[in-house]
Order: sequence, then C-alpha cells, then structure tokens
Amino acid sequence: MNGMKTAALMAALMVLFVLIGGAIGGDAGMIVAFGIAVALNFGSYWFSASIVLKMYKAEEVSEAEAPELVRMIDDLRQRAGLPMPRVYVIPSDQPNAFATGRNPDNAAVAVTNGIVRLLSKDELRGVIAHELAHIKHRDILTSSIAATVAAAITLLARFGMFFGGNRDRGSAMNSLMMMILAPIAAMLIQMAISRSREFAADREGALICGQPEALASALQRLQKGAERIPMDANPSTAHMFIINPFAGAMSGFRNLFSTHPSTELRVERLLAMR
Repeated sequence: MNGMKTAALMAALMVLFVLIGGAIGGDAGMIVAFGIAVALNFGSYWFSASIVLKMYKAEEVSEAEAPELVRMIDDLRQRAGLPMPRVYVIPSDQPNAFATGRNPDNAAVAVTNGIVRLLSKDELRGVIAHELAHIKHRDILTSSIAATVAAAITLLARFGMFFGGNRDRGSAMNSLMMMILAPIAAMLIQMAISRSREFAADREGALICGQPEALASALQRLQKGAERIPMDANPSTAHMFIINPFAGAMSGFRNLFSTHPSTELRVERLLAMR
C-alpha cells in the first residue's frame, strides 16, 4: 500500500509540473517542462549521493577504522539480502543518520558521531536497519526525485509570475492562481511521499533487526537529541535523515508540512508490531 501511495503521489507531482509548464507556455511549455523534469530526474539519479555526502563532510570508514559499526552494518545487510554499502561518519554532535545512493549496488549509510555515542547497540542496530530498508526500497532515489521536481515547480512558478504566464490559455487570474498554488501543492505532495517512505522503512527496519522496540526507543532518544543539539543542515536534505535535523513537535495541520511523521505515531506503530 505504501508503494502504491508513493507511485500515485509521484505521478501527481509530475502532472503538476507539466500543468504549470502549460500555464506558463501552452503546449510548448508543457513539452519543455516535461523535458526539464526528465533531465532533473537523470541528474538526481546519478549525482545526489556524492553531493549530499560532500555537503555534510562525511568521511568513509573501513572495518579497521570502525570495526563495530562496519560489522554491525555487514550483519544487518546480510539479513536484509543487500550488498554491502559504503559506510560514512559525519562530524556532527547531533544524533542522526541517513542512507543515500541511486540503487542497492551503489548505496551508502552515513551516521553522525553523535548517534554512535548516544544509542545502545540494539538501538543503533534498529537505526541502521531502518536505513537499509530505505536502500532496499530504493527510497533515496524516490525522495531525491520528488525533492528536485518540487523545487523545479517552485522555480517555474516564480518564472511564470515574473513574465505574466500564458494569457492565451485562460484568464490572467487563473494563471496567477496556478502559479501561487502549484508550489504549495508540490511541497505537500513531496512531504507526503517522505512521510510514507519513513513509515515503510520503520516497518521493514524492525523486521530486519527483529527488535521493533529497539528502533522505537532509538527514535524517541533521537528526537530529544535533535531538539537539544542543533545541526548545520540544509533544509532540502532534511527528508533523508531518520529524524528531521530541525526536529520539533509536529501534529495536526502542521504535520502536513513535515518531512517526517510524528515520532509518537512512528513509535506507536512500531510497538504494535511486538
């Protein structure tokens, strides 16, 4: 169900991209917008992993440098039926982690210094299993494309407002409304995709490590740690982390604009798996 929901949301995002291209430039605008979307997706596919790892100054570590961490990841990736990902450590005190890479054969798991110090062994296994679930589901690629297309929709809308849109395809008011509402809709869709993939990774991660309560405990501690310790993070990559690096209590209407489901709901679902 999560996979079907994600596919539907991705389709909606692409349709929105094409529609706003049409509002700006008619049929030609729709074709150009579709071409841009394809190019953006290709760029996201090939380069997002290396860009984000460099952004956070992540350093690759070997088994000799971080034996316990690397062996833990190796054990869990075998349980998940995945190739061994590259392992990175991020020089940050905030406890957090993310996975990246265009497919399981070109994946990486990155953890902060803070998370290694904070969590117990079982809790860290739960977090690593969650990240491996993202790799198994190819969520990194899905999220990167969604974020890229949503950003492109916003840029297209701003471009259209600057040049006045395509007045031959409807009233100026309709075009203006499209350019105002499309970026908001794109952001909501992107956030919904991100939250859907987090729920799926929680569930799969709990199955991989065999300890849903350990992952639930880790999420609670990470939430408090992220609230207490700031991280020099880029908002455009917040969806990649297991806990939003700009963590704060999110509920109700505000949750629609969050990259992650509420930690309370994630913990509730994990504990229900016991």
